[in-house]
Amino acid sequence: MTDRKAALAKGSVSGREAPQDKVNVRNLALEVLLAVTRDGAYSHTALKAVLDKYQYLSKQERSFLTRLSEGTLERMLWIDYVLDRFSSVPARKMKPVIRTILRMGVYELQYMDAVPPSATINEAVKLTEKKGFHNLKGFVNGVLRSISRGISSVKLPDRETEPAAYLSVAYSMPEWIVEEWLGCYEVQTVEEMLAAFLTETPTSIRVNMARTDRKTLAERLRQEGVTVEENPELPCGLYISGYDHLSALNTFREGLFYVQDESSMLVSELASPKPGDYVLDVCAAPGGKSLHMAELLKGTGLVEARDLTPAKVELIRENIARCRLTNVRAVQADARKFYPADEGRADIVLADVPCSGLGTLGKKTDIKYRVTRESIEELAALQREILNTVSRYVKPGGTLMYSTCTVSRRENEDNVAWFLAGHPEFTLAMQRQLLPAAGRRDGFFLAKLIKENHG
Repeated sequence: MTDRKAALAKGSVSGREAPQDKVNVRNLALEVLLAVTRDGAYSHTALKAVLDKYQYLSKQERSFLTRLSEGTLERMLWIDYVLDRFSSVPARKMKPVIRTILRMGVYELQYMDAVPPSATINEAVKLTEKKGFHNLKGFVNGVLRSISRGISSVKLPDRETEPAAYLSVAYSMPEWIVEEWLGCYEVQTVEEMLAAFLTETPTSIRVNMARTDRKTLAERLRQEGVTVEENPELPCGLYISGYDHLSALNTFREGLFYVQDESSMLVSELASPKPGDYVLDVCAAPGGKSLHMAELLKGTGLVEARDLTPAKVELIRENIARCRLTNVRAVQADARKFYPADEGRADIVLADVPCSGLGTLGKKTDIKYRVTRESIEELAALQREILNTVSRYVKPGGTLMYSTCTVSRRENEDNVAWFLAGHPEFTLAMQRQLLPAAGRRDGFFLAKLIKENHG
């Protein structure tokens, strides 16, 4: 049985250890997992910190570390279900270090076929002792040996009589999220979505059409040893895989492409900018849609890419500089605050608002353990506040593009209906809920709203 293999994190070297300091890769995975599950860190941040610190690790070691830590997070609910069937102590009552060592062990036993079960168990026992739990070595050894012998006999909840429970365990998705989706879609559709999140997916990139074309970029990427496929839906899209660091690719450093999901690319494409348009992107970081819009304007007009914090604005500026575009600028601003000078100025307003991110669980696994019904309600209220404010920047005849990277009716269709009820000057030109598709795209929502032209 195979599992999704995450792409390696990239980043600059910061405080890395000297190569002579031999490290245990499983211990590093334990550090990452404890940072996320015990200390509340984001998984991509925790993993990047470790990969940066120990950047001398071999490609094989980096790959093992990434797969073990991200895979364990990805399958955590199923792993705990298994642990509860073989352990005298429920997973939720175990000490965090021991629970995490066992979770890693179960993931290895089930999904990492290249590692012999005896090696997995022995390493888990050594790690238990290394962490100061000498008296629990026997417990860890016994539980993992029992699981190694009996894991194939574990029965999941019945799919027909308990569909929410079955899908929750089989695909490690919190049951309340499954129930939300079952309220909107058929069981088969929900299962396809959940399976998509666990499917290995190549990196989706958008060709910088202002600097090159898809055929030329694809050839250069292949010369760099990258596996390349064309996106059949978007002429500016490619899928790439088989690389280590993006930052090691000359094509990336030269700004010839931008990492962007297929769903996200549709926002700028469907906005249909005209030469000379003024575009305002109110929640722009890291800048993908702003850059795409600037490219579609072919050097004309202006795209103003805004975000809330200096760090986010700096990230946008770095991407503008890398892609060498001149008709886009980054500005610090609060999307909730109304700026009178901008009223009625924009031909297109992009409102890709903060959201629950439930469409991106294939890339950001730990989101599913953080989001709650309450947080979705809070986000929906924030999204409405932003929509209400930024709609005032759209000129008569202009376009408001609303988008999220989630599959949540309250944040998507319900918000659009609320907005239209309170803003009769806008009409709905289109709206799409894109469901996650295995090997292709994230879940994503977009709506195109046109302001009445009084002229």
